Amino acid sequence: MESTDRALELPADFTDWVRIEALLPADSPRLGGLDENHVRRLAEIYPTLPPILVHRATMRVVDGMHRLAAAKLRGLTTVRAQYFDGTEEDSFVRSVSANVTHGLPLSIDDRKAAARRILASHPDLSDRAVASCAGLDPKTVAALRPRSARDSPRSNVRVGSNGRAHPLDRTAERLHAAELMTAHPDLPLRAIVRETGLSLGTAHDVRQRLLRGEAPVPDNRRQPGRIPSPRTAAPPADDAGGAAAGPAAPGGPRLAPTAAGRSRTSLEILRRLAADPSLRHSESGRHFLRWLHAHFVVDDAWRQRVNAVPPHCTATVAELALQCSNTWRRFAEDLTSRRLSDTAYTPDVRAASKTRR
Repeated sequence: MESTDRALELPADFTDWVRIEALLPADSPRLGGLDENHVRRLAEIYPTLPPILVHRATMRVVDGMHRLAAAKLRGLTTVRAQYFDGTEEDSFVRSVSANVTHGLPLSIDDRKAAARRILASHPDLSDRAVASCAGLDPKTVAALRPRSARDSPRSNVRVGSNGRAHPLDRTAERLHAAELMTAHPDLPLRAIVRETGLSLGTAHDVRQRLLRGEAPVPDNRRQPGRIPSPRTAAPPADDAGGAAAGPAAPGGPRLAPTAAGRSRTSLEILRRLAADPSLRHSESGRHFLRWLHAHFVVDDAWRQRVNAVPPHCTATVAELALQCSNTWRRFAEDLTSRRLSDTAYTPDVRAASKTRR
């Protein structure tokens, strides 16, 4: 039985004789079709030509339509063929890469059209991988991508020519690393890397940013639509000359001031806190900023985590989230009461206190 299984294993360069009438025409990247002059030249040297490539599942030609036409011109009824196993979308990618590396060169229009099709069917491929396949510059592919992948689902991953996946946005991983670093300050960077999937350099960058009291995610690394960019507009003043207060939380203090009728983003508030000299230039202030960076939630960033909760855990996690919300509310109420106490303790009151002493 084992010998029979070995007999069925075919070498990678296995070729078969296939009847021409059983083959389907290629889904060719050549917009202009066959070049008859090239077919006649190939017919003259046909015995020296390599086998054509055929998609095994559909018997559609992947590479070799000019060789197939040359065989017909010589009156042949069969051709030598190698088989390609994969999806029809992958067979087109293989067809493009084969036509780029040998045979009649593809025109620039052919290659751009092929790149657009590949981007539409394989939106996760990197610009460099598509460029290598289609014989284009990566910058050309990057310019084609927005139009080609308009209706394709947005992916956070790009697959390179070596087959390795590279995430585009590491926001969630950076926030996770910040949480670990704050909860376990002595945890080695390599342990952070294993837990989060970040590179060693990125994990080091997160640690250095926390030590400086900065956000773990740089502004220029945030992907549009994933994490809101901080608004730079200053909040408008109210009638008393102060910042306009936002809506009040039920049973708690009023929330962040508003700008242009909208609540300020938590990233803007956090950035202003991180820039406050009284926090940045004191050890306790820096510890507080690191703690805050590790525990706050960036606006709708929780949406990236919600799908990870299995159905049977939703009630438990929801209860935990509400408990955390209540804890933060008590924290806010305590800060508000302290602020009001400090405000009531005016200079006149302090002077009277000194006189009594």
